[in-house]
Amino acid sequence: MKNAENYLIAHDIKPTAVRIVVWNEIAKNNTPFSLKDVEQSLPYMDRSSIFRSLKLFTEKHLLHEIDDGSGFVKYCVCHCDSSLHLGHPHFTCVECGKTFCLSETTIPLVTLPQDYKPAEVEYIIKGYCPACARKK
Repeated sequence: MKNAENYLIAHDIKPTAVRIVVWNEIAKNNTPFSLKDVEQSLPYMDRSSIFRSLKLFTEKHLLHEIDDGSGFVKYCVCHCDSSLHLGHPHFTCVECGKTFCLSETTIPLVTLPQDYKPAEVEYIIKGYCPACARKK
């Protein structure tokens, strides 16, 4: 508990009991997750409290949102050095729908025209994950 509390304080987040519980749960994830996934892990907690915590963690750059085309926002614990989330791309399987962090792969640098200032960078690769590719 103390580690989560200190981590949240270090990121300018007031460590409420709800935020600590939510952070401890999502920090276990090595793969992207949705609000629904967190709800299932914490069935005793109110959905709106979980959602507000996820939004705050995203605003403070502890998480980043992934739009994998599923219609549901997925989240990933952020290990990026900046608010642009330039750390790694994500892979979404078109067969099983799972999304994976490709943390060993870097996003190629894209040079923008003058006067364009990026606010966020997303890089999604779609295809077949190893398990689904073996089935094909």
